[in-house]
Amino acid sequence: MKFFKSLYFTQRVFVALFSIAAIFLFSYWFEFLYVTGWILAVLLIIFLLLDMVTLFKNKGITAERILPEKFSNSDENPVVLKLQNNYKFNVYCEVIDELPVQFQKRDFLKTFQIPARGNHTFEYLVRPLHRGEYIFGKLNIYASTQLKLVKKRKVFDEDQMVKVYPSFIQMKKLDFLAIDNKISQPGIKKIRRIGHTLEFEQIKEYVAGDDVRTINWKATAKQGNLMVNQFQDEKAQPVYSIIDTGRVMKMPFEGLSLLDYAINSALAFSNVALKKKDKVGLLSFSSKIEYLLAASSKFSQLNRVLKSLYNIKTGFRDSDYSLLYANVKKHINHRSLLMLYTNFEHISGLKRQLPFLKALAKKHVLVVIFFENTEVQKLIDTEAESIPANAHQTIAEQFSYDKIKMAKELQRNGIQTVLTKPEELSINTINKYLEIKARGLL
Repeated sequence: MKFFKSLYFTQRVFVALFSIAAIFLFSYWFEFLYVTGWILAVLLIIFLLLDMVTLFKNKGITAERILPEKFSNSDENPVVLKLQNNYKFNVYCEVIDELPVQFQKRDFLKTFQIPARGNHTFEYLVRPLHRGEYIFGKLNIYASTQLKLVKKRKVFDEDQMVKVYPSFIQMKKLDFLAIDNKISQPGIKKIRRIGHTLEFEQIKEYVAGDDVRTINWKATAKQGNLMVNQFQDEKAQPVYSIIDTGRVMKMPFEGLSLLDYAINSALAFSNVALKKKDKVGLLSFSSKIEYLLAASSKFSQLNRVLKSLYNIKTGFRDSDYSLLYANVKKHINHRSLLMLYTNFEHISGLKRQLPFLKALAKKHVLVVIFFENTEVQKLIDTEAESIPANAHQTIAEQFSYDKIKMAKELQRNGIQTVLTKPEELSINTINKYLEIKARGLL
C-alpha cells in the first residue's frame, strides 16, 4: 500500500498510452500498425518497470524544511529547504510545500535537477500579516529519472509550527535611533534641544554639529581648543505604550490592521526607550483593561513586552476611556510619558473622549497617536471625471481636513499629537519620543 501511495505517473506515460491506443484504433484499417502497437506497448511496460526499480530500490531523496524560531509580522521571513540526492544518477525534483492556511497560497511549486550524490538548497520568503501560530503542512518531494515516466513521492516535516510575533525586524532596523540623536537619515528629523534639563556627563573637544551654546570657555582657554560640555538625557523615566484595542483599530491598510501597526510600533519604540535607559511599560484596553505591564528598565523587560504584544487582539466594542483614566490614576503614580495609540475618524468621536484625555494630560505627558486615512488621500489625489466622483472627492477632502482639525484641537488642549500614515507610524512615534526627551518635557 505504501508503494502505491508514493507512485505517480508523469504526463509522458499518459501521452504514450493515448498514442498506442490511437495506433491500435487505426490498425483496424491498416493491419501493419497492429504489430507496431504491441511492440510499443511492450517497450512502454519495460521502461516503466525499469524506471520504478531504479527509483524505489533505495531511500533516494531526503529533504528538510528549516524554519526560524519565530516569524516577524508584516516582514519578509526566510524559509530554507535542503535536499540531498542519494542516487548514483541525476534526479529531477518537483517540490510542493504546503504553506500555512493564513497565506492562502496553493500554487507553490519548485522544479530543479540535483546531480548524483549531490545536494540542493534554496530559500523562499513569506510575509505574514497576522500574529499567531502558523502550521506548515507536508513538504512533498517528487523525484524522477531522466526517463521521466514515474515519480516517487516522499513527504517530510509535516505539521511544523512557527509563531508570528510583532515586527522584531522593524525593531532592529530602528535600533540605531537609541544611540545617536544627530540623525541625517531620511524620515528622521533633527531635534533642537531647548535648554538643558539634562544631566552633565563630561567635557569633550568640540566637533562639527555640537551645540555652540554648550561651549565651556574656561576649558577652551586652558586647552587652546574649543571644548564643550556634554550632557546626557535623564534616565529611568517611566514610559508607557497604551494601545486601544477597540473596533476603531480593526481598519485594514495594505493587509495589516491599525492594531498590528500600533503593536509593531510599540515594540520598536519600547526597544529605543530601553536603550535610552528609561522604564518601559505597556497597557492595552477596550471595554476592559486587557494587559497592564508595570514600567521597568530591566534587560528582560523587552521580552515581556514582546510576549504581551503577541497576545493582544482587537474586538468589536467601543473603548472605554473613563476606565482607562481610572486605571492609569490607580496604577501609574509617577509622572510618565503615555504614548496612546488610537484612531479617530470623526471629530465627534474625539470630543466624546476629550475630557478623559485632558484629565490624563494634567498629571502625565500624553501623546495621542492616530492615523491618516491613506485611502481617502488616494481618492483626493485622483482626478474626478464625473459629478459623483467630484462629490466623493469633496467628502474625502472634508474627512482629511477633519483629521488636521482634530490634531489641532488636541494640541490646543495641551496634548502632544502624532498624526501619521500607518506605514510611517514607528519612525514618527520614535521622533516624537526623542523630541520630548530633548526638550525635557517629561
